[in-house]
Amino acid sequence: MKDTLIAIIISFAVSAALGPFVIPMLLRLKIGQTVRKDGPETHLAKNGTPTIGGLIFLAGIAVVSVVFWKKYPEMTPLIFLTFCFGIIGFIDDFIKVVLKRSKGLAAWQKFSLQFIVTAAFAWFLVKYEGLNLDMIIPFGGGKTIDPAYLGLPLLFFVVLGTDTGSNFTDGLDGLASSVTAAIALFFMVAASVLGGAHAEAVSVISGAVFGGLLGFLLFNAYKAKVFMGDTGALALGGYVAAAAYMMHVQLLLPIVAIIYVIEVVSVMMQVSYFKLTHGKRIFKMAPIHHHFEKCGWSETQVMTRFTVVTIIAAAICILAIL
Repeated sequence: MKDTLIAIIISFAVSAALGPFVIPMLLRLKIGQTVRKDGPETHLAKNGTPTIGGLIFLAGIAVVSVVFWKKYPEMTPLIFLTFCFGIIGFIDDFIKVVLKRSKGLAAWQKFSLQFIVTAAFAWFLVKYEGLNLDMIIPFGGGKTIDPAYLGLPLLFFVVLGTDTGSNFTDGLDGLASSVTAAIALFFMVAASVLGGAHAEAVSVISGAVFGGLLGFLLFNAYKAKVFMGDTGALALGGYVAAAAYMMHVQLLLPIVAIIYVIEVVSVMMQVSYFKLTHGKRIFKMAPIHHHFEKCGWSETQVMTRFTVVTIIAAAICILAIL
């Protein structure tokens, strides 16, 4: 717990200190967000807001990783997936905002890179760390279930799905940051409750994510001075998925990351219904956070309510592992 608290403080300090330097630099380089014209009208004022700001909190996580890696080398798979997905996001952001190619990486290119990284993570987890893919049964008194031959396909589905959910959640000021900070808090508590060979490593990196995101929220909360971009959103999805696997709480992901799930499902429902009905929509706009905006909720209201939902979901998940 002491190292986790130190990790929170270090990561927060790095993130908070970097913001005033990184944001003006991004402005000078004209690395700004291009807002969807079909989105909420209030978002049009955000055109040109600096993006790729995920580098700010990733720097805090990186410093913590360097400080504690020798003591907790078990954090390697967690760091690997977080930063490799962050690199994929950075490439996508770079193509969009620096090279001015609006679509960034093609969908197949992004998916291929994510698939390769996930495969490397799976190998790292099983062969290098010796972790099995057993899953703790919620409210099962510590009992686990072995997915057997479904283990690896499930891992790919969970990791890639979680990353997509994180990416879709990043659409309002402070939303992905606050929701994922609440999820990181859950993993800190879960590590303390469950223990195990990887618990301290997961707790320390979760502390780094929590502290880094709190520091980032100083600049990312409404009205945001910087956006995390895919650089930050994909990295956060990688962290959440990796932490779940290292703590064997994969079955709790749909609960603790319920906002990720809702965001993805809303997009799937919208696209499917649009195609089936030749132009009709279920929601006013997808992902669903934009639907609530169109219904009159302010960005701050959406962020606050989604974060509260995540905190309640995290509390349920803690009960599920006690």
